[in-house]
Amino acid sequence: MNEMDASAFDAWISGALPGVTPLQREQFAALAPLYQDWNSKINVISRKDMEGLYLHHVIHSLAIARYLQENLAEDNAAWQEGSTVLDLGTGGGFPGIPLAILFPRTRFTLCDSIGKKITVVRAVASALDLKNVEAVHARAESLGRSFDYVVSRAVASLEDFYPWVKGCFRKRILYLRGGDVATETALLAKRFRLQPGTISTWAVKNWLDDPWFDGKFVVDIHAKVNKV
Repeated sequence: MNEMDASAFDAWISGALPGVTPLQREQFAALAPLYQDWNSKINVISRKDMEGLYLHHVIHSLAIARYLQENLAEDNAAWQEGSTVLDLGTGGGFPGIPLAILFPRTRFTLCDSIGKKITVVRAVASALDLKNVEAVHARAESLGRSFDYVVSRAVASLEDFYPWVKGCFRKRILYLRGGDVATETALLAKRFRLQPGTISTWAVKNWLDDPWFDGKFVVDIHAKVNKV
């Protein structure tokens, strides 16, 4: 899989995630000009990586959707029918914006502590008419509410990230993470005394045959009760 433009992405997604509607395809196609425009004003994606927008950012975000489809039928159905999802540390809107396009019945709260990034998220969501997206300039601990799911993309180590959200989710954390995930998950389970089976990992390259995805995972942390 090489770098791709909007038309190549459009051809790809119909086979990769069946059921995508014409409206969703239009929304995905609009991402490139929207982010190119905003990135010229506010640098939320590395400017040298704008050519990798679809592969490195959009498709990487959608790995969470593919993981749900392949492994969690009940949760996938819940997202289709309507759940609440917090995207913490969303940056310019990843993984939240691509997931919100794909799951229009699920309510997404995209949260970041950097105001200029939330400015971009609000503008992109508005331009795409994503009525299921709320953009919040805040830190996780100040939100004061819980969600069915938390998603995020490598904003911190798992040991640092988990305390921010451990009281914020009812079902699962779905975290996009690379590197030595086995060591990180073992340390996380030990430090927070998580029950066996609470954490699982899924290699993104199981779905996407591209070297860029080597060593990248969806880390699934289930909301089981900790050991006494």
